[in-house]
Amino acid sequence: MSEDQTMSAEEFQNQYFNDDSLEEDMAFDLESGLLGEDDQFANLHAELEEAREQLVSIRDFIRFSVTQLRNYDVVVAQGTTDEFAEASAIVLHSLSLDWSANEQILDCRLTTSEKQLVLSLLEERIAERKPLSYLINLSYFCDLPFYVDERVLIPRSPIAELIRQQFHPYFEVTELAKPLGTSPNEQGAAFYDHGLDVKQLSQPERILDMCTGSGCIAIALATRFVDALVDAVDIDKGALEVAMVNVDHHDLGHQVNVIESNLFAKIPAENQYELIVTNPPYVDAAIMADLPPEFLYEPEHALAAGQDGLDLVHRILFEAPDYLSPEGLLICEVGDSEWALKQAYPEIQLDWLKFAHGGHGVFAITYDELMTHRQLFASYVQLLDSIQ
Repeated sequence: MSEDQTMSAEEFQNQYFNDDSLEEDMAFDLESGLLGEDDQFANLHAELEEAREQLVSIRDFIRFSVTQLRNYDVVVAQGTTDEFAEASAIVLHSLSLDWSANEQILDCRLTTSEKQLVLSLLEERIAERKPLSYLINLSYFCDLPFYVDERVLIPRSPIAELIRQQFHPYFEVTELAKPLGTSPNEQGAAFYDHGLDVKQLSQPERILDMCTGSGCIAIALATRFVDALVDAVDIDKGALEVAMVNVDHHDLGHQVNVIESNLFAKIPAENQYELIVTNPPYVDAAIMADLPPEFLYEPEHALAAGQDGLDLVHRILFEAPDYLSPEGLLICEVGDSEWALKQAYPEIQLDWLKFAHGGHGVFAITYDELMTHRQLFASYVQLLDSIQ
């Protein structure tokens, strides 16, 4: 799908739940394939053909896919976390199976046409170095499916862990909260200690997802805080079109409001949020200059954020208290720009959170802390304005 096309929610649902179009979309001819015989992938044709002839089970094809992804140095970091997870997704999606399919099916045999689908998708992933989620227009976040294309980043934020636990123990939790740890006596589930202050405040009634992209964070928040109104904000019209597809698909139009705005510029001043979550662009110039091919498919403006990766973060920190309630909490992801943020504000002891399943560069800050240090944030915004 090109950047100027929009898939409707109905089309996405048909693609996700109906595999009729899958064979048509993915039925490449392995004889001709995507690869030329004289390029660096010359051996892949023979390897794919050998796999089609000799491999039998789902387990076989997952193992083979792992090997090929590693042999051809495919970078796996966008939606899946390692080669095994990526290979499983390639195989299981091609077979219209859930990505976390029961192990009991792994020894099931594939038909000839099913083998073709798996190997065609694997070939395209290796040859084009295009992220899997863009090839199949599907990604998962907080166990929910999302339509994605090149107008938005592929969902992969560790903030998902916080959402699953309803930001325990800062807010009171309901039966929808999902503990991630085990209790001391190992008899029951316990909430993972991410490092949030113990507040046990009432659940938020209004939530803001700043720089929403595909809408995955806003929608995940809405499914965990079912009584809250969620505003999903982004400056990019194309991203908001994708977000609307996902809002419609999850039938959350009554709860999630999509807003086109340059950060807080078009948000009504009377809007006061008990929770603001933001995963803004935060990649610095040095990393942007050395991105692997897979990341070049993602929109540059959704990644790059100036020399140190903090151009938007400074503004968010300065402007947020005007929209955050006095008992509110701001959660912000800055990834590898964590070090730069610490250098920018050595006077501030930001609360950097821990994660059970990997991830870093996410901090929490309260309204009081934002107000206490507001002049520091203002000085950085003034500096940015003078440069730009």
